[in-house]
Amino acid sequence: MKLKLLVFLIIALSGVTTARAQQGFPFDNEIQAFKHQDSLNFPPKNGILFIGSSSIRKWTDLEQRFSNEPIIRRGVGGCTIEQVVNYYTPYIMFPYHPRKIFIYAGENDIAAGKTGKFTASEFYKLWTMIRQKLPYVEIYFMAIKPSPSRAEYFTEVKIANALIKDFLKTKKKGHYLDVATPILNPVTHQPDKSLFLEDMLHLNSTGYDKWQKVLQPYVK
Repeated sequence: MKLKLLVFLIIALSGVTTARAQQGFPFDNEIQAFKHQDSLNFPPKNGILFIGSSSIRKWTDLEQRFSNEPIIRRGVGGCTIEQVVNYYTPYIMFPYHPRKIFIYAGENDIAAGKTGKFTASEFYKLWTMIRQKLPYVEIYFMAIKPSPSRAEYFTEVKIANALIKDFLKTKKKGHYLDVATPILNPVTHQPDKSLFLEDMLHLNSTGYDKWQKVLQPYVK
């Protein structure tokens, strides 16, 4: 009887833990994969860290494009910058003690209905968190891109980018990198669809070429 009760309690607790992970810690499977990867081969300190959403996760040849640099790529699914602040920094940022952090996040916040102002405010929180733990790291915010499949949110994207750009102008070791303009058609000033995958959300290899050109002077 006691054994049955013990088994029941273990199953119940496991269910609660799983539910919490599903409700409060999205993309936990990706975090666990990073932890496993680190347990096998932990990156050296003073690397160059790329964090953010699927635009970083799907940049699968990032390390090869900057093959002479100690790149650490930690993109997390379709995460929001709010989730980076609330969940992920202890796992995909602080353990590595990087010398530079490149951040691409915020697009999913806006697509989920958050305003550009809210998205910028979450970046301000992230900035403070980083400065408290890593006071000397260089921080680079990669502008939120205008994805063709999310045209209805372009106004909020512009607001978020403008606010974050102005914020970083006042900060030492803070940099705003305009990776949004290079993927616009120079004639129409709309996103160049030839630079995107079929989903019209994620960049293809040619689109990443555009990003690489912007980042090249800073990834060193």
